[in-house]
Amino acid sequence: MLKRKLVLENGTVFIGSGFGSDREISGEVVFNTSMTGYQEIISDPSYCEQIVTLTYPLIGNYGINRDDFETVAPFINGLIVKEYSEYPSNFRCDETIDSFLKAHNIPGLAGIDTRKLTKCIRKAGTMRGYIANEEVPDDEIIRRLQQIPVRHDQVKQTSTSKPYIVPGRGRRIVLIDFGMKHGILRELTKRDCHVTVVPYNYSADNILRLKPDGIMLTNGPGDPQDVPEAIETIQRVIGAIPIFGICLGHQLLALACGAKTEKMKFGHRGGNHPVKDILHGKTFLTSQNHGYAVNTASLANTDLELTQIALNDHSVEGIRHKVFPAFSVQYHPESSPGPEDSNYLFDDFLRLIDQTITKQQEEKVYA
Repeated sequence: MLKRKLVLENGTVFIGSGFGSDREISGEVVFNTSMTGYQEIISDPSYCEQIVTLTYPLIGNYGINRDDFETVAPFINGLIVKEYSEYPSNFRCDETIDSFLKAHNIPGLAGIDTRKLTKCIRKAGTMRGYIANEEVPDDEIIRRLQQIPVRHDQVKQTSTSKPYIVPGRGRRIVLIDFGMKHGILRELTKRDCHVTVVPYNYSADNILRLKPDGIMLTNGPGDPQDVPEAIETIQRVIGAIPIFGICLGHQLLALACGAKTEKMKFGHRGGNHPVKDILHGKTFLTSQNHGYAVNTASLANTDLELTQIALNDHSVEGIRHKVFPAFSVQYHPESSPGPEDSNYLFDDFLRLIDQTITKQQEEKVYA
């Protein structure tokens, strides 16, 4: 295999063997600690334009099966692994991870010390990196990295461009797509919801015309402050319709209510992160993928209350509005990949909708 390398912006170099596409690419280098679920990770839109490092040492052993994907096509810029399997063994396998990455023009790098790379990111913080052939000079790569502008349109890239409907007989849900994982849609349709998926910049007026029973704010990539139109929309619909936010949707709800967000040193990405529900004293494992978080101190001057915290670093994992029917979590209750400890939140959302409808009906009777 062709010798290739990853060069970080601080000058650290990792040399390995290339697989997948042989193109040169840059991106923010992040790591995921899940022990399984590489297909769901590769196809998660929240990794848009990132170079993903998988800490589990063996990747590709069960191949690629499109039924396990979280979006139609991947948005990652590159994949870093310790070892990848050239000959997967699984009856559901459609193709190898090498052929899949080639088909989508995504470069991979194998045979490097992913433990060392992970420790490097943990110490210095998330950095941009560049994958290139071994003979390209390191100083030339660093010069290129310094000249590449930081993009702010990842949500636009991953969101649907047009509304579409997934029919059901239950509650009517408008799902605002910021880079949705299909697991969210599966959880809603499993509960027979009638779901209308709309673009990230769909106006509040258009949403209200659909007369939804509830609004879902999905996950997505990038900085939540890069989506001001979504913040304005949330500010206009909150209080009128129950809201449930996940990941980026959680951060956008916080911003819409006056809180602040901040970039984390290296983010949370994996299927093994413990979270404590401080309202009920319950702790469970969660699936996570985010590089930004809600600033804890900024909640003090809002109508939001803290409901859940990460046990590893005590960052904000859940909030709810003190007045309006709205709540959100930073992690992924649809769990793809990850434990299913928290998918009960979708049931909580539907109960909140039913309670709100009952309250509105009672208010009409006594008006």
